[in-house]
Formats: sequence, structure tokens, C-alpha cells
Amino acid sequence: MSWTVYILRTASGRLYTGITTDLARRVAEHRGLKPRRKDGGASRAKPRGAKALRGDRPASIAWSEAAADRSSASKREAAIKRLDRTAKLALIDGGGRGRRAPRAASGAGR
Repeated sequence: MSWTVYILRTASGRLYTGITTDLARRVAEHRGLKPRRKDGGASRAKPRGAKALRGDRPASIAWSEAAADRSSASKREAAIKRLDRTAKLALIDGGGRGRRAPRAASGAGR
């Protein structure tokens, strides 16, 4: 099982760091979308997104990096969480390992 360390940028510009084995599923959970049952029906489960993001929904995946196992993913997540905002933004802009998510075109719809 492969793990991913990620940074989300919220609608208000805050940054959230986490780990997962399925990035698309985890982002959907953060956005408050309920998981589907295996038979395809709607789930009655409570939303599983991070409490830190409630009221400030994630807008986009800002950065992600593959990790070999849960231990290395957790260690990388902890190291990123210790960084200040400036260092996290530098990481997102290509100042470190990982993959920067593509930026949306600025000025679109203006």
C-alpha cells in the first residue's frame, strides 16, 4: 500500500497537511462528501473530514509527495507541520521534494 503526504489550501488560504492512501477519497471526505457504500448506495456515515477544516472547506490540493510506508509518511507530515507558513509555501512552490499541484489560471472570470 502506498502512502501520500499532502498539503491542501483552503478557500480562505489556510494550509492543511495530512497523509492518506487514497488522495482523491480523502479530499472528498475533507470537502464533506459522504463516502459511497460498496454496493453503490449512499452512506449514512458522518462526514470524515478533519475537524480543523470544518467551516473552511478545502479548495485545492496544493502539494503532494509519495511515501514508501505509513511510518515515513507520518514522519514527513510531522516535519512539514513543524514548518512555518513561509517554508510551507516555498515547499509548495517547488523548494523541496514532492509534486506541486497545477495552479488555476489567474484572472479567470474577471
